[in-house]
Amino acid sequence: MQDLTMNRRHVIRSLVAGSTMMPAVLSELQAASADPLAPRAPHFDGRAKRVIFLYMTGGVSHVDTFDPKPALAKLAAEKKTLARDRPALGGGWAFKPRGKSGVEVSDLFPHMAEVADDLCLVRSLYGDHNDHFQAAMGIHTGSVTVKRPSIGSWVSYGLGTENRNLPSFVVLSPYLPYAGSQVWSSDFLPGAHSGTRVVGGAEPVADLARRSPTGGLQHLELDLLARMNRKHMEARQADPALAARIAAFEIAQGMQSEMPQVFDFQEESEATLKLYGLERGQTAGFGWQCLVARRLVERGVRFVELIDTGSSGNWDVHGDITGMNSLARNVDRPIAGLIRDLKSRGMLDDTLVVWTTEFGRSPWLEGKNGRGHYNKVFSSWLAGGGAKAGMVYGASDETGMGIADKPVHVHDFHATILHCLGFDHTKLTFRHAGRDFRLTDIHGSVIRDLLV
Repeated sequence: MQDLTMNRRHVIRSLVAGSTMMPAVLSELQAASADPLAPRAPHFDGRAKRVIFLYMTGGVSHVDTFDPKPALAKLAAEKKTLARDRPALGGGWAFKPRGKSGVEVSDLFPHMAEVADDLCLVRSLYGDHNDHFQAAMGIHTGSVTVKRPSIGSWVSYGLGTENRNLPSFVVLSPYLPYAGSQVWSSDFLPGAHSGTRVVGGAEPVADLARRSPTGGLQHLELDLLARMNRKHMEARQADPALAARIAAFEIAQGMQSEMPQVFDFQEESEATLKLYGLERGQTAGFGWQCLVARRLVERGVRFVELIDTGSSGNWDVHGDITGMNSLARNVDRPIAGLIRDLKSRGMLDDTLVVWTTEFGRSPWLEGKNGRGHYNKVFSSWLAGGGAKAGMVYGASDETGMGIADKPVHVHDFHATILHCLGFDHTKLTFRHAGRDFRLTDIHGSVIRDLLV
């Protein structure tokens, strides 16, 4: 795919390099003025048409949720130590085989356990950093060292939008996660592919309401603004930042008419609200985020990220793992409800749901009753959109300290997600600073055993 970054200095350099550069220069200039959100076909027919990305910020403990470790519990009961004489810490929740598939899920997630037959669980994921900021960047952008575009921006860039009245990439996040808005930034990709943040509450999107006294007057004002923007753009056709701002204005106008409909749950039945654990009139909470996500994807939004950032904290349980009880209650029913709702509407087959976090937690004690950061192995899952249902891939060792079978790096995880959407991750590229960049950098392999 073409790089849209081109300016006068770039053109002059190309002219100096020789006339043979001119076709490429003209091609890039044409690309720079193209519509960044125009619908695009992927490399091949993928099973998924869109993604709902459920991000549990803070680092969810794998050994307490999706990766049972009876040997660890035994060591803890015997007051044995692990690496560097750190006391083993057993889990506080029982694991059971669930559904027809027998996938083991802990009692911490009783509702997700009920949809275990729809999950494609990976127990051998690992990343490159043990600190929140860098690991959060890694799971979102593939890079733990420098800023890069987020996975949502790459999907938006690759597919464009199906609905010009809504952004192609929406982030539902009432509070900022680790690394802040960089986790949904488009970075060097055109700015139109950055995530649009929705916070919930009385005004889910800031300044969405019409400011002009009447719709007719606003239409005249926006027409005038569009003409001025086009005239300004004609003299600056290779300015991608300007193109992004103009595209943002155009999307904002459409959002004024369509986004309020997304937040209006009047047409939703009581049964649907109950599925998500919602009360009629509720405008915040993770259940609200999940229902908004479903309403966004059914209106053509390509990538919706839900960030679990509750006001009471996140999954960074250094002090006491029992804090996960309230964290799990906040997300468990809504996530299971989302899976069931998508499935009942025939949308799960072509919607890829991803549940992940930045890293796992240590199998040894930290603090009074807590766990430390642990990037060497953690668990995540996929559902729908081309992922195999009711299966477990990979394994950690008997104490959850290392990977025993089928390691999956974050780059492999990203490559597999892109494959579900119809992309060869090595070919979804963008030329920046003289080289072709991609989400998976120079790494990554599609884990085909996860796919139908």
